[in-house]
This record gives sequence, C-alpha cells and structure tokens, in this order.
Amino acid sequence: MTFRPKYISFDCYGTLTRFHMSDMARVFFKDTVPADRIEAFIVDWARYRLDEVLGPWQPYKDVIANSVERTCKKWGIAYDEAFPLSVYEAVPTWGPHEDVPGGLSPIGDKIPLVILSNASNDQIQSNVDMLGAPFHAVYTAEMAQAYKPRMQAFEYMFDQLGCGPEEMMHVSSSFRYDHNTAKDLRFGCQVFVGRGHEPSSPFYRDIEIPHIGCLPAVVGL
Repeated sequence: MTFRPKYISFDCYGTLTRFHMSDMARVFFKDTVPADRIEAFIVDWARYRLDEVLGPWQPYKDVIANSVERTCKKWGIAYDEAFPLSVYEAVPTWGPHEDVPGGLSPIGDKIPLVILSNASNDQIQSNVDMLGAPFHAVYTAEMAQAYKPRMQAFEYMFDQLGCGPEEMMHVSSSFRYDHNTAKDLRFGCQVFVGRGHEPSSPFYRDIEIPHIGCLPAVVGL
C-alpha cells in the first residue's frame, strides 16, 4: 500500500543539492596531500565534520573550519583558514542534482515539501531557490540550535509543523546524518536516495531509490 504522508521532509545538501566539498578539497590540497592519499584525507574530513555537529550547536562556518583544522592536524599538514572560508562562501552557489527539479515538481502541489538542513540561515535559501519546486517550510540547524543527527533538530521540525514523525516521510542520501535518527523516531516512511556517498543499509530505510525522479511513484503520483 502506498504511504501518502502529511509532509515529506528532505535533507538538502547531498540529497537535493549537489555537494562539492570533496571537489574543492581535491583542488586545494593537490600540492599538499599525495594524489593516492587524497580520498582518505577527504574521508577523514567528512568524519570530523560529523563529530563537530554532535555537540552543542555552533555556527556552520565553525563546523567547517574546526573539521578542516583537525583533519590537517591528523595528517601533519599546515592549516590554512582560506580553505574553510572559501568552502563556506561557495555553499550558497551550489545547485541541485539534475534529477531533482523534475522529481519534485509533480509532488510539490499535492504533498507539502519540507527541508531540514544542517545549514546556516544565511546560506540555505539560495540553494532552495534553485531546486525547482515550492517548499512549504525550510528549517536549519541554526533555527533548531542543533544539527542532525541529533534528535533535537528533528523535534524542532515536528514542533513547527505540528505533526508527528509517524505521519511523515523522510528522504535523504545519508544514514549517518538522517536515517539512523529517523528510524529511532519512527517516521512513517524512510526513503534512501542512493547517491553513492554512503552504502545502503536495509535496516534503516523502507525504500531505496537511485534518484529523486523516482520519488513521485513512491507516493503514488
């Protein structure tokens, strides 16, 4: 039976908006980190970013800077504050994956779409404006004073919508940031988008799709 949620909530960066942090690291550190080690460096940086958001809220600019600095320390290379600043300033310029506008447009006027993003308030609207579909609401970690995967971020969204997780569908390409917590909160349906940056985990999702273009069929549209 098709689940028709009251709201569909989405992760933004990586799921809807194409994430370019790894691309920027490959360019910036090409003369510092050996080519055969750069992918390991990028993985470490991603792990430090996750660690940075598990505690009390801090500005996203600090999350990027602190995670870069810690990664550089681990790798024994000089930290240059120009890199995290350039990343932070680039985030609002990133557009959607190609499948996103066409996938969202058949849904947006029938089921309210919501974004819950680990973003700063001054970044996110530019990215949302490029997604090609109307959104009922956009919530950030700054508003919630907590980052995903913390439950507090999701609870802020529930409070604002006046809706429980059992009535909602959550869509993300990340188990670490989204689906593990969504499972614990008992969302009505969890849709994993297989973008390739995290392996699939059947226990933490109900449905897996390769791209957003498949989402209308999931909700019977």
